[in-house]
Amino acid sequence: MDQMTLFQISKWKMAKPAAAAATLIACVMAGAAMAQTFGTQIYDHVNKRWVPYTPQAAVRYYRAHGKTPEEFQRQLVTFRTAEKPGTIIIDGDRHFLYLVLPNFQAIRYGIGVGRDGFGWAGIVEVGQKREWPTWTPPAEMIARDPEAAKWKNGMPGGEDNPLGARAMYLYVDGRDSIYRIHGTTEPWSIGLNISSGCIRMNNEDVIDLYERVEVGAKVIVLMQGAALYKGV
Repeated sequence: MDQMTLFQISKWKMAKPAAAAATLIACVMAGAAMAQTFGTQIYDHVNKRWVPYTPQAAVRYYRAHGKTPEEFQRQLVTFRTAEKPGTIIIDGDRHFLYLVLPNFQAIRYGIGVGRDGFGWAGIVEVGQKREWPTWTPPAEMIARDPEAAKWKNGMPGGEDNPLGARAMYLYVDGRDSIYRIHGTTEPWSIGLNISSGCIRMNNEDVIDLYERVEVGAKVIVLMQGAALYKGV
């Protein structure tokens, strides 16, 4: 069973709304997020030691087993927090997303998070939900990636869409932050620092979370060494 005590979360002070939103936009547009340098390790049960979990290792593991390592698979865990059921708490360093349940329990999902320079932390909310969402790359991605540029008007939802089967759009003070919790076409990438700031899940897990989470749900993102724009 996994445990985490987060009674202090509800006492964190919130930044002023206008300043918070402005800071978020500035970080995204200017690429000014602090480097997120915390890599992943998994426990090697055969050799009884912790080993680096790199993208190359992740691909090899997924090809061999057809799934992610056990620690990144969906499971019910003990989870002590003062936050109410329905809240999402994201531990970016450990690559876990927790959906708070009653009686100090949570569903824990494995996630992929922002790569170096794209990590962030704060308090946001689920502003909207979409099944098989359209993917529209942001302007800065279009500028640096020719493959993304061809979808500047939006890529229709489907099995090849990078947002996967479901997406929950994260809002700050009623405004779209451009960040999402979404599915992925790269299920091997769960457990890695690999995205452009969004929280990615395998499609089975994001469908499960989507069915459980309400629009307006509070989302707390924790990540050491990340760009900070709101509330923590």
